Amino acid sequence: MKICFSTLACPTWTLEQVVKIAVTSGYDAIELRFLEGEDSLWKLPAFQGSALPVSRRMIKDCGLSVACLDTSCRFHSPDPQERALWVEEGARMAELAAALAAPGIRVFGDKIQPGADRIRTRSWIADGIRETAARTESEGVDVWLESHGDFASSAETMGIIRESGRQNVGVVWDPGNAFIDGNEQPLEGARALGDWLRHVHLKDLERRNGHWEPVLTGEGHFALTEIVAELKRRNYAHFVSFEWEKKWHPELAEPEIAIPHFARWFRQKS
Repeated sequence: MKICFSTLACPTWTLEQVVKIAVTSGYDAIELRFLEGEDSLWKLPAFQGSALPVSRRMIKDCGLSVACLDTSCRFHSPDPQERALWVEEGARMAELAAALAAPGIRVFGDKIQPGADRIRTRSWIADGIRETAARTESEGVDVWLESHGDFASSAETMGIIRESGRQNVGVVWDPGNAFIDGNEQPLEGARALGDWLRHVHLKDLERRNGHWEPVLTGEGHFALTEIVAELKRRNYAHFVSFEWEKKWHPELAEPEIAIPHFARWFRQKS
């Protein structure tokens, strides 16, 4: 297995800063979510015009790759025009993913909206993934649905994948999300997702004041060691990605601490 980290850990950093800590910490790749506070990464000067091949070469010359390009696309809205805008965003991000040789873009299903129900929302999400995957196929980029929100369990995730009817799709498995939001034991998810599993998000969790909260890797009580062992047993050959949600939880330890800490922990466990 290879390791990367999501730039959710360092959302205001530049690409150069991200690459530097990836190299010094011993990562194999980076997962691009936010850079310089921007999540529509195609808008950044570093990924436009003549700067794009320079950025791509810098990543490659440092011995890294881009494991995944994370979008904010979510297809839960009852409004078809809103969903269409997210399809367009996915297409723009897929163009960038192809230029950076990233194999997939991450999208969400997400939350059942007021006045909607689970069945209709699942159908909207499947439609959005189907349309996005049709747009990204010519770029050679797959669409990966993250286990998240009201559809976090492996059963819900796979139901959407199957309903989409596409082959250039897969799953970003976040066992923490599936555990907290989907009430699913971690090893159940790995087994249920099977060959559709393309990318794994890992974070440690500790229960405090009735809530599960992120903590530095190895300092919590989530089944990370068991998850890594199960992935090894299944000969999982894609990326395991450290997801340190500093963007959403600014009180967390700084990325300069958390990012190398995960890499050291993973090397000890593998």
